[in-house]
Amino acid sequence: MKSLLLPALVATALALPAAYAAPSQPAAANTPSTASMPRSEADARFEAIYTAEWAWRQAEFGRGEDGTGSETRRGLPDVGPQAQAARLARWEEVLAELDAIDTDALSAENRINLAIYRPQVENLADNVRLRSYEMPFNSDSSFWANLSFMTRRPFHTAADYEAYIARLADVPRYFDQQIGNMRAGLARGFSVPRAVLDGRDVSVAAVADLDDPTQATFWSPFERMPPGIPAAEQERLRARGRAAIESAVIPAFGNLLTFFRNEYVPQARTTLAAEAMPGGEAFYRQQIREYTTLHLSPQEIHDIGLAEVARIRAQMQDIIDGLDFDGDFDAFLTFLRTDPQFYARTPEELLHRAAWISKRVDGVIGRYFDPLPRGRFTIVPVPDDIAPFWTAGRGGMGTYWLNTWDLPSRPMYNLPALTLHESDPGHAFQAALAREQGEQPAFRRDSYISAYGEGWGLYVEKLGEEMGIYETPYEHFGRLTYEMWRAARLVIDTGVHHKGWSREQALAFLRDNTALSEHEVTTEVDRYISWPAQALSYKLGEIAIVRLRAEAEAALGERFDIRAFHNAVLREGSVPLPVLEQQIRAFIAAAKAAPAGESAPVAP
Repeated sequence: MKSLLLPALVATALALPAAYAAPSQPAAANTPSTASMPRSEADARFEAIYTAEWAWRQAEFGRGEDGTGSETRRGLPDVGPQAQAARLARWEEVLAELDAIDTDALSAENRINLAIYRPQVENLADNVRLRSYEMPFNSDSSFWANLSFMTRRPFHTAADYEAYIARLADVPRYFDQQIGNMRAGLARGFSVPRAVLDGRDVSVAAVADLDDPTQATFWSPFERMPPGIPAAEQERLRARGRAAIESAVIPAFGNLLTFFRNEYVPQARTTLAAEAMPGGEAFYRQQIREYTTLHLSPQEIHDIGLAEVARIRAQMQDIIDGLDFDGDFDAFLTFLRTDPQFYARTPEELLHRAAWISKRVDGVIGRYFDPLPRGRFTIVPVPDDIAPFWTAGRGGMGTYWLNTWDLPSRPMYNLPALTLHESDPGHAFQAALAREQGEQPAFRRDSYISAYGEGWGLYVEKLGEEMGIYETPYEHFGRLTYEMWRAARLVIDTGVHHKGWSREQALAFLRDNTALSEHEVTTEVDRYISWPAQALSYKLGEIAIVRLRAEAEAALGERFDIRAFHNAVLREGSVPLPVLEQQIRAFIAAAKAAPAGESAPVAP
């Protein structure tokens, strides 16, 4: 099969710094000699530690379930300083317990589990230690907007509704704690930059200004209740739900809106760089480690980004040259941003086109993946109250959210890449497979590592070329503009947070190198400014997967099986990039050792 790799990309990947190319914490490969080791006392101790901590963590953050997906907690998490300190103490205790384990006595499987679990706990502890909870929102995501996702949980019984109503009634206490945390952040200069706050209160005002509780997103679970709940009980629950939204939720959003406008915005810091905050250099380095799973410096990441931008820009120019377009690169971008042929006229047209792309993927996906997940996904528009500042789309378990707000900023030449990334074989596909890996511990099945997940999403955008999903030169250019977008993130994020770039510099860099709409350019740059290092995970993760595929193709030659390779990447679930590297090398070794004529196996 023809590789999706271009020689220039291979050269770029192989030229990455040593800190990128080699695992920082090698995990044991699943070889026959180690996989057959008997279960030891160290295994039992480790499994007891992570099982107890995971159950405690779920209870702490209100994610307890009864086995059917229904929520069992009747309140929102405690996010106050005392609760944060108690969590830190627990995680430090867990880390000390892990230090006492004889790792050489662990089974091969548990060595991998430890290489995944320990960084997970370290990041949780570091975020509390650095008091990241004092900045509980950014221009993309927020604690108040995230509450709306409570409405998408399953509601089967009256008890589910009772628990939901209890959480609605708890919103004032929860918001008061968040406001207290934000005040503490403001007092020490640890805040979202003032430059990206204009208009960010729109999603708060959308609830605070409601006169009718039934117009709130929080009312939606009551609109169509399960028929198994008696009619009289349904009416009682609706009355209590309405009262909770009216007397608790709407006033809490009103208090938050007053705080946001009268205190937070006026007192927010006027700097942009994460490194400009108190303890900012340590904070930014920790965020880099968490989101990339690598030990790279900001300058190393910046240089990788510049090299990728140059490579992708040349490919974009090749497409323009092939179209005989009368104009330069900038003129072509203007053409793409302004010609009506590239834009949907109605939200339904955009949604229907995304659905058509998804079904075309369904027609060929079996050639590239085995097994396929049982879980399916739906396509829904992003809710109106958060759409103005959300990205173009987002996908995960069961849902691909497509942003239909401001259609002139949603070009359809980008839609194939976006759909591949967010649905199948991207996030919805990967999340479903991870959830179905029943043999893995819950801390792996139900956790998400950005470098792996976002790297996979970007990788499958490129895989779409092989799958035949891109039908026009403009869609191929859209795929490249999406790859350029992620490469530019490496430059912009480190430029802003380490090198002192201005917002105008960042906007110009993204605008000049991609065909993103002006609205997307602005919302994306503000996201990078307010959410340090998260944007670094996409391209670094994709480079790792592309490099490992090149390594497997070179080592296996005609024996390389694309479905087996993808299975090797996906079957481990969300893992740090160093662990992925170890596992793929184990896959390559096992495939080389397999008898001729047999498909490449995946290490057990």
